[in-house]
Amino acid sequence: MEPKSPTDSRTILTDLVLPSETNPLNNLFGGELLARMDRAASIAARRHSRRIVVTASVNHVAFKRMIPLGSVVTVEANISRAFKSSMEVVIDVWVEDRESGLRNKANDAIYTFVAVDDSGAPVPVPPIKPETKEEQERYDAALRRKQLSLVLAGKLKPSEATELKALFED
Repeated sequence: MEPKSPTDSRTILTDLVLPSETNPLNNLFGGELLARMDRAASIAARRHSRRIVVTASVNHVAFKRMIPLGSVVTVEANISRAFKSSMEVVIDVWVEDRESGLRNKANDAIYTFVAVDDSGAPVPVPPIKPETKEEQERYDAALRRKQLSLVLAGKLKPSEATELKALFED
């Protein structure tokens, strides 16, 4: 399979925060934001794999800023690294200031998706070829996160987690 660039999967969803999507403080429900991030990540994973994709895990979510009623929210997602059948998707959430139009980063997340066939069995996905410094950093970090996840799940011995060990060597 030919490698793909992270920009090939780039997905941008922009929407308005409506009253039915807010909590009693008039801020976007966390669950609503998670759903928006899941949709953007799913589209990015499908664009990369050109297959049916399923959410395997939500590896990281940081709710850094409240998102008030009426805000314009933009969710950006792209593949940071592809493994055999799984893909790590990095998601950035931006809020546009109503008056100035300036965008501020509100949240970020990392999801993992798996490409599957019509019966739900995992299928191979193309590798990623990072093109920018940021893409390379995200690509490298994805392997460390995967190894950490496998060690914590008991599926990889700590001594075999080469990328993690390298962090602690002189």
